[in-house]
Amino acid sequence: MCRHAARPGFGTTQTLFAAIGAAFALVKVSVYSSIGLLTDGPRAHASLTNTIEGLFMVGVLSSYWLFSAFINPLNPADPVWLDVYWVLAGLSVIVLLLLAVSPLDESKAQFSAKAPLMEMPRVMIGLIVRPLVLVFLASAFLYVLMEQGIGTWLPTFNREVLHLPSAMSIQAASIFAGSLALGRLAAGIVLRRLAWFPVLAGCIVAMAALVLATLPLTHGLSVRSDTNWLNAPLAAYIFPLIGLFLAPIYPAINSAILSALPKTYHAAMTGLIVVFSALGGTTGSLITGTVFQMLGGQTAFYLTLIPMALLMLTLWQLSRLSARPAA
Repeated sequence: MCRHAARPGFGTTQTLFAAIGAAFALVKVSVYSSIGLLTDGPRAHASLTNTIEGLFMVGVLSSYWLFSAFINPLNPADPVWLDVYWVLAGLSVIVLLLLAVSPLDESKAQFSAKAPLMEMPRVMIGLIVRPLVLVFLASAFLYVLMEQGIGTWLPTFNREVLHLPSAMSIQAASIFAGSLALGRLAAGIVLRRLAWFPVLAGCIVAMAALVLATLPLTHGLSVRSDTNWLNAPLAAYIFPLIGLFLAPIYPAINSAILSALPKTYHAAMTGLIVVFSALGGTTGSLITGTVFQMLGGQTAFYLTLIPMALLMLTLWQLSRLSARPAA
């Protein structure tokens, strides 16, 4: 029996995605809970969080090239590309070995020695009613709404609005992922020296300016059969750079809320981060897709100015509330 066809079918794909999603949530909770054990002070916390998220985006960007390297160019339907999962499994083993030999004192992050898993739902409910946490969750929701709305529909925007070839539409969207990676790595350095709110406020202003300056360039473009990287519309290169300014926001606000809470609450807070990030991402993709279909791509991306303005307000509130560490 062919090793690539042991369990063919859509159900296998669904199971894979469910397993990956669950694993991602657990890993994120573990990583974010560990940052507080490795840093002292809000600025160090924000810097390390941005660096970790930046490396995460480098991994996302690398995955495009890794998966494409295993595709048979003469027969794209050839399941030989599934061999990429052996590479991923090997990398996972390496990570496990590194964790096994890395000393980490987790005592400060443990909420209770008695059945901490049973206490976690109660702790999360207790956190969610705090004004500081509510403002943070609104900020995280708005941020992920924008990031996923833009990231999910950028290839479609490139194809239908900028009239790029299908393959190039996807490749050009990788500029957005690369910008996110670069922005977060740079923010890891900047936030060691500057407070997070002025930096993020400047990022939001820059994003709004980029939207207002770039989208007018997308009107009246004609379809060309010879479009390539040398003659593509300028907007194809400029608009994805919004990722540079989006990038620092999510890690910085996560760091701000975790720095303001006792380390025993970090795991529960990260659980809330995962839940509301997922809700924001789903909502952003649905809203942007609906507006894209009804009113067009330019209008869909112009409307990102609304969550930008709301995010500026919630970040100001978050900055004010987080200045008083929660008990």
